[in-house]
Amino acid sequence: MGFFGDIVGQVFRAIWAHKLRSFLTMFGIAWGVASLLLLIGMGEGFRSGQQRQLKSLGENIIMMWGGTMLSNQGTLRPYQLTINDEAEIRTQAPDVANVTGFIQRGDLKQQSQYQSAGGAVMGIEANYHTVRNLPLGKGRYLNDQDIKDRRMVAIIGKKSETLLFPNGGNGLGEFITVNGYRFQVIGVAQWIGRGNRDFDNQKVYIPLSVMADIFPIKGNNIAQGALTSIQYQPIDPTHNTLAKEEVHKIVAQNHNFDPEDLESIEEWDTIKSQQTVGKIFTAMDVFLGGVGIVTLALGAVGIVNIMLVTVSERTREIGLLKALGATRTSILGQIMMEGLVLTGVSGFVGISAAAIFMAVLHALMGNNQIGFDPPRIVPWSAALAMGTLTLCGLLACFYPARQAAMLEPVEALRKD
Repeated sequence: MGFFGDIVGQVFRAIWAHKLRSFLTMFGIAWGVASLLLLIGMGEGFRSGQQRQLKSLGENIIMMWGGTMLSNQGTLRPYQLTINDEAEIRTQAPDVANVTGFIQRGDLKQQSQYQSAGGAVMGIEANYHTVRNLPLGKGRYLNDQDIKDRRMVAIIGKKSETLLFPNGGNGLGEFITVNGYRFQVIGVAQWIGRGNRDFDNQKVYIPLSVMADIFPIKGNNIAQGALTSIQYQPIDPTHNTLAKEEVHKIVAQNHNFDPEDLESIEEWDTIKSQQTVGKIFTAMDVFLGGVGIVTLALGAVGIVNIMLVTVSERTREIGLLKALGATRTSILGQIMMEGLVLTGVSGFVGISAAAIFMAVLHALMGNNQIGFDPPRIVPWSAALAMGTLTLCGLLACFYPARQAAMLEPVEALRKD
């Protein structure tokens, strides 16, 4: 233990003897490590933010809207999805696990006894919250009996409650009117997402049967039972393509167009979007990892240079140590330890600097950014940086250390 302690002491004395040179070398490596971790951390923040935003819509959803199709006269003709389309998807698409339809309008006035508010009004089914993300803060969801009996009940968003019932009022159990029709509030949703997402939180949800009766979709040539959108989940995320093919076939047959004509189908596959986001950021991680390894390898070249200079400057000292009985192994160990201390301390400083900077960014940004999470230290990137540094340090120090260990004492003592 005493011998090892002597070597460690000699290592730190040697580094301290050339403070500026050691500092500049360590600064370059620490900068490379910190930059690598910051880039990967910001990429991971963006990745997780995008994935979180997709998941805030719901898990594994495919959304479909009415579109335009080519008529027999060769002109484009709009069509709307209908309740009949949804019913057939539910019974005739084996790869669809769950499906829901809704009507949405943004031109209806919401009013309480206190004040009025804007925002969307949606006619939904009882299973809407199992497809789309609608976390309930208090009260209950709509149920099948509400739909069947056309009950005048509503769930309101958190922002709608704040606007319609100001000064901390509780909207649960109260009454609101929508374009003069009176509804009792049976549930209040939690805040959805992060940031100022008024569109998602300033909504009123009423039974689809009621919406279709008193607030149907407006416009010319609107089909009976028209829906704004049909949204569904495949039985497994890997079945998204099969599920879409089955749905396309049903809708195309009902509206007289070719199911292979994707121009007539307007949809968003969030499963595919999430996979695309994952692939993009995986490729980015690989690229940044490669850049980081090259950066750290270049830092290792600096370690080689400084250690070669160190061996050259200490040739007489090494010769004297060997003349006094120092073994090749001890000389080899001392020189290699100097290089490893330089790389190890540099890596620790770089990781610490990156962690502190990310913590400051987190404090400044908070958690309210839409589509972007605060950057954070990614464990695999820190492990990659330290592993690469250790390997580069060993390889960089071995040649200078071997040169020192192979010196003949007599020749070394003659060196000026």
